[in-house]
Amino acid sequence: MNRPVALAALTLFACACRARPIPEAERYPAGTPFRAQYRTIDGTRLRMIDSGNGTPVVFIHGIGASLYSWRHQLPPVLSAGYRVIAFDNRGFGFSEQPGHGYHNSDYVRLVVALLDSLGIASAVLVGHSMGGEIAAEVALTYPDRVRGLVLMDAAGYGVRWPGVLKLARWPFIGAVVTTFRGRWITGRMLRSSFADPNNVTEADVDQYYAPVPQGGFGRALRGVLREFRFDSLGGRGRLGRVQTPTLILWGAADRWIPLRDGAQFARELPRSELVVIERSGHNVADESPDRVNRLLLDFLKEGLSRIPENVAWSSPSSPSSRFSSP
Repeated sequence: MNRPVALAALTLFACACRARPIPEAERYPAGTPFRAQYRTIDGTRLRMIDSGNGTPVVFIHGIGASLYSWRHQLPPVLSAGYRVIAFDNRGFGFSEQPGHGYHNSDYVRLVVALLDSLGIASAVLVGHSMGGEIAAEVALTYPDRVRGLVLMDAAGYGVRWPGVLKLARWPFIGAVVTTFRGRWITGRMLRSSFADPNNVTEADVDQYYAPVPQGGFGRALRGVLREFRFDSLGGRGRLGRVQTPTLILWGAADRWIPLRDGAQFARELPRSELVVIERSGHNVADESPDRVNRLLLDFLKEGLSRIPENVAWSSPSSPSSRFSSP
């Protein structure tokens, strides 16, 4: 079989393997007290949640995810008296999926434009994976806009890509690989981000898969993998300039971004604390929500545990680390 025929056969197979996504009426935040809204930010139509009063806490998800990934954190943080903002980032979820606009600086500008649009002078940024790198770069570029940082298994020094995403980064081949967007691939990748794959439910796979069949998904994913630098924080001592108090949460069994990267964040960020979550993988907020929520709320209320300080007003100190048990 020649190459064009083989590629055509693969494409047809990929299309045939796609499942029908859950209907819109069942997509998160349906069935919760939250209501999704759309707002155009920096030229991109974003799907988002904005609820509550008090100190704003902005949640930034990782690659291939959506605001659903924060479903365990939003209710308790809202109930504790904070304003919670979560959004499908550019190219992901049900936000707009343009062909370009995925450089690190593009995402930094998007987050700041979102704060401006919502009338927020400064906020606590909570970022996971790619979202953690974005949050850290916002703190570097616009330090006055960030009053606290929570980095969960954050990118910044590189990523150990699963096989499908590794292939999707290649020119030409990536265009073919990203046509393979069946529900089973979504489930396989999601389970690879957990320490125990059995912790992933079929409902979770449904929610993560829901945006995948959209026509622009493959183009957006290739754009992110082509334009975004997942290693932009390493090698130049950049993080030493960040004076924002920072809580670093890391799954001990993270196979995507190793724990040594979390330790590197703790060494480079002058006012930080690393907490290692045992029996958790890369998707720590999904897999260990009770422990993550307790640590997150403690940080929001009291600052870093060994360096008591309010996340809005702080003084320099050195990083510390500890382990969290179930």
